[in-house]
Amino acid sequence: MGDPGPGLVEAARKAAPALAASAPAEDALRRLGDATWKQLLEGGFLRALQPKRWGGGEVRLVEFADAVIELSAASPSAGWVAGVIGVHPWQLALFPEEAQVEMWGEDPAAMHSSSYNPTGKAEKVPGGYRLSGRWSFSSGCDHCRGVNLGAIAGTRKLGGAELPDYRSFLLFPGQYRIEDNWHVAGLKATGSKDVVVEDALVPEHRTQSHLDYALNAPLPGREKNDGPLYRLPWSVVFNLALAASTLGSARGFVELWLALTRERKLSVGGPAADDPLTQQRAAEATWAVEGAIARLRADAEELWQMAEAQAEVTMAQRGRYRWTMNRGCQAAGEAVHGLLRAATGRSIFLDHPLQRRFQDVQGALGHAFLDPDPVARAVGAALLGAAKQELVL
Repeated sequence: MGDPGPGLVEAARKAAPALAASAPAEDALRRLGDATWKQLLEGGFLRALQPKRWGGGEVRLVEFADAVIELSAASPSAGWVAGVIGVHPWQLALFPEEAQVEMWGEDPAAMHSSSYNPTGKAEKVPGGYRLSGRWSFSSGCDHCRGVNLGAIAGTRKLGGAELPDYRSFLLFPGQYRIEDNWHVAGLKATGSKDVVVEDALVPEHRTQSHLDYALNAPLPGREKNDGPLYRLPWSVVFNLALAASTLGSARGFVELWLALTRERKLSVGGPAADDPLTQQRAAEATWAVEGAIARLRADAEELWQMAEAQAEVTMAQRGRYRWTMNRGCQAAGEAVHGLLRAATGRSIFLDHPLQRRFQDVQGALGHAFLDPDPVARAVGAALLGAAKQELVL
């Protein structure tokens, strides 16, 4: 199934031309083609964060981020799926061994999709939970043999306060159905369709509380998966995957804009490349995107060093990491928008490559977890020593 190891980033660079070539047809298909999924799986990208004992790569966090950036620059949809689904084997490694065996026992390369937004209903029953509802944006779900869904299951007491018990629930085929409603402007080939569940029983070993993730509580999966990778906080790892894909897509847009602008002639005559304002825009956009990528990589390395040292990533640190990732994505998105406004008028056409790339970046920025405002408030509260400090789930 491929060896997701030290050559992951180089493998992503080699995969890029084929991914870029298939992207327009996959946009029309509204999901990744089978060949692309196979390429992501056998190239080791989807299994990069899976434990080695299950045949995964268990790579350094920055290596995963770099690979997702490369893939997203070539094909935003393929990179998005690689980033989002690539986190799921990492999270499953935190679950009880029984859940890991159910997913990987017969096929260690089996993948599952997700929709973490708690839009469904969970009810505690003997032996587990009853789950019902509709979840949106389950990227890559057509290729997966399971789904991880978020829901609120009552409340838990914490420090005298009653907090919503936000949990992840792992379901298998037969417990849910996919509704094909993915008709969108950006990230068209991610196939991020709705998932519908009707009174499914999810046993206790297939659910975990995000409060436990936030509080760094002992997790059963860490008994066997005890490497540095599995000591990291869920919120930061998931955020990093989304940010890496978004920034990779932004880099791909900037690279395409530069290539087209080098050949473009201004309507008033002369090459666009000789125009001082165009030159300034090129410099500023490149700085915004590459600066955000550099900060993301630095944060990934810092997180890894903390994990190796078995140092706790505090709530304030989690907020700061998420804030820098999300603010970097926002700055990159603003740069992309500015370049589109400075492009040829033909970029308004739906089939223009810049328009397609712009919509992909906008689609990524629309993910709720990349919203910089909530984490900015959490960081600001920590910096100011506010009486009320928010949990960074």
